[in-house]
Amino acid sequence: MTFKKPKLTFSQIINMNVGFFGIQYSFGLQQTAVNPLFSFLHARPEELPLLNLAGPVTGLLIQPLIGALSDKTWSPKWGRRKPYFLLGAIGCSLCLFLFPFSSALWMAVGLLWLLDASNNTAMEPYRAFIADKLPEEQRALGFLTQSFFTGFGITLANISLFVFQKIITGESIADDGQSGIPYWVYGSFFVGAVCSIGSVLWSVSKTPEIPPTAEELEKMKQHKGGLFDPVIEIISAIKDMPKTLWQIALVYLFQWYAMFCYWQFISHSIAKSVWHTSMEENKSLYEEAVGWTGLVNGFYNIVTFLSAFALVGLARKYGAKYVHATCLLLAAISLMILPHIDNKYLVFAPMVGFGIAWASMMGVPYIMVVSSVPKERYGVYMGIVNMMIVTPMILQNLTFGWVYKTFLGDNPTNAILFAGALLLLASLATLLIKVAKSTEEIDVSMSRGGH
Repeated sequence: MTFKKPKLTFSQIINMNVGFFGIQYSFGLQQTAVNPLFSFLHARPEELPLLNLAGPVTGLLIQPLIGALSDKTWSPKWGRRKPYFLLGAIGCSLCLFLFPFSSALWMAVGLLWLLDASNNTAMEPYRAFIADKLPEEQRALGFLTQSFFTGFGITLANISLFVFQKIITGESIADDGQSGIPYWVYGSFFVGAVCSIGSVLWSVSKTPEIPPTAEELEKMKQHKGGLFDPVIEIISAIKDMPKTLWQIALVYLFQWYAMFCYWQFISHSIAKSVWHTSMEENKSLYEEAVGWTGLVNGFYNIVTFLSAFALVGLARKYGAKYVHATCLLLAAISLMILPHIDNKYLVFAPMVGFGIAWASMMGVPYIMVVSSVPKERYGVYMGIVNMMIVTPMILQNLTFGWVYKTFLGDNPTNAILFAGALLLLASLATLLIKVAKSTEEIDVSMSRGGH
C-alpha cells in the first residue's frame, strides 16, 4: 500500500518556501553585485569567468553530498532537510555581512567561495523538501512557488543596489591604495545577511517534515554512514539515472553556460550599449550602469514572480517540456535584442521574455525530474541535477575568457548575443526530452483501476 501524502493549503506551501526568498536574495547579489565588485577591485573583464569558479565548483562538490546525506538523515526535533538549509543560511548571512569589507580582490574571491558553499548547502535540500512534503498533484505548485520566491528575492536584491546607490555616497580604499568598493554596496549586502537567516528561520519554525515510515527508519539504522558512503551513493545513482535526466543534462549544458555569460557581462554590455563606456574609461558612468543593471535584473525577476504561478497551469495543460522549450525560446530572443538597444528605458522591454524563462528554469525542469526518480532518492538526484547545472558553469569559467578574447573581440555585446544563441540550442534540446510517468502517479492510477 502506498502512503498518500496529505494536501497542503496554499498558505502552508507559501510558508515552507519563504526560506527560499532569503537564499535567492543572496543569489541575486551574486548575479548583479559580485562581478561589478570584482571590477571595483580592479579585475579585468576577461578574468571574470575564472573568478566566478567558486559557484559551480562548490555546487558540484557540495549539493550531491548534502543530498545523499539528507536522504539518510532523520531527527525527531530537526527533521531531515531542515538542519542542512538552516546551517547553510547561517553561513550565507555571515559571508554577506563580511563581503563588502573586502579590501583586495583575493579577499572578495575567498568570501565568494564560502558564500557559495553556504548557498549550496541551503539550496539543495530545499528542492528535495518540496518532493518530500507535497503529493504529486501539488508539486508543480510547490516548485513554481520557489520560482516566485526566486524572482521576489532577486528582485529586492537588485532594486536595493539602485536605491542604496542614490542615498549612500563615498567608497572604500583598496589595499593597493586605489579606490575600492562604493559604500552603497554595503547596504544591499547587510540587508541580504538579515533576509538569509530570517526567512529560513520562518520556514523552519512553520513547516514540520513528514516522519519516515518504520521501514525507512529501519533502513537508516542499518545504514553505517561511512566516510565515502555519500560518494558511493552518488555514483550508484548516476549509474541508475533515468534517460530523462540525461536528456535534461543536454538542455542544461546550453542553458547554464548561457546564464553565466549573461550574469558576468550584462553590466558591461549595458554600460557599452547605453552609456557608451566601460569600467576602464569612466568609473562613475560604469557605476551608474551597474545601478541600472540592478533595476533591469530586478525587473526581469518581477516578471518571474508574476508569471511563476501561471506556468503551473500551462505545465499541467501542455506538458512541462513544451512550456520550458517555449520559455527558453523567449529568453533567446530577448538576449538577441537586448545589446542593440541604446535607450536605458527600452532595455526593460526584452526582459519580459527573459523573466518568464527564468521562472521556468527555476521550477519547470524539476517537475520532469521528480516524475522520473524514486522518492527515497530525491535528495541525491536533486544533487545530481545540480551537478548538471554547475558542470556547464565550470566549463564556462574555464573556457569563456579565451572565447571572449579570441572569437568575440573583447566585446560584451557579443557575449550577450552568444548567450542568446546557446539558449536557442537549449530550447531545441528540450523538445527531445521524453518525460516518464512518476511511480506515485502509477500507484494512484492502479489504485483507481487504471492501467
